Amino acid sequence: MGEARKAAASWLRPDGRVAIMGILNVTPDSFSDGGLFLARDKALKHVEALVGAGADIIDVGGESTRPAATPVGAEEECERVIPILEALRGRLAVALSVDTSEPLVMAEAVAAGASLINDVRALTRPGALDMAASLGVPVCLMHEPGGSSMMGARTVPGDIVDEVKTYLARRLEAARSAGIADDHIIVDPGFGFGKDLAENRSLLRRLPEIVALAPVLVGVSRKRLTGEPWGLPVGGRLQTSIALALAAIQGGARVVRVHDVRETREAVRAWEWVFEPKEWVA
Repeated sequence: MGEARKAAASWLRPDGRVAIMGILNVTPDSFSDGGLFLARDKALKHVEALVGAGADIIDVGGESTRPAATPVGAEEECERVIPILEALRGRLAVALSVDTSEPLVMAEAVAAGASLINDVRALTRPGALDMAASLGVPVCLMHEPGGSSMMGARTVPGDIVDEVKTYLARRLEAARSAGIADDHIIVDPGFGFGKDLAENRSLLRRLPEIVALAPVLVGVSRKRLTGEPWGLPVGGRLQTSIALALAAIQGGARVVRVHDVRETREAVRAWEWVFEPKEWVA
């Protein structure tokens, strides 16, 4: 990893450890926890539990990106996430991320306390790139084929790893050209977004090729690839989600986005104890 990529990871965890991103979906239709945290009090209580379990970052999203989900307008998205971010700002010692592709939501969220923009569309929506650059906060750029996170399959055949690398390299260059510094950019291969099981497995096996571009965030928690090969329902994918998160970390991922923070944190600590035996692991 080059110096710029090391620097980019430093705002996640200055000590160099893998960062755990806890998920808060303020949506009625997310695939795993839709509707559970729409009420403000329930959302805040859930975040407190995630932070208590060891989350380094809380990713707040107001629009589901599962296949066939109903799109949400920017104003409605703001109505869902901004009150939560405002309530969390300064309340807990944790970084706040906003999971959005909309420039308006980005601006309102950063004003409300978000310090990371996590965009599944890699700042491709009109105005998103310039808005993110003007806000001056780190960004996560995800590979999502076809320009729509609602699609369920890729339409262009070929080597998925080469496709992801090419796409992310282009988005990295676009971000840099817009004025976003290297140390403010991480990337996400987009596991589960328009990719079948074989393609997801290829991405995991060849993740170091993506890591060579920039620090990598991986989100596999409870997704189809953690259940379908073994016939597991969404509620029964804890162990497989952790196993694939560890596989991603072995491949170089520096951030894992998860629903089950405590269990993942414990597994990651054990991995770090074996593979990165430093004083702070004990």
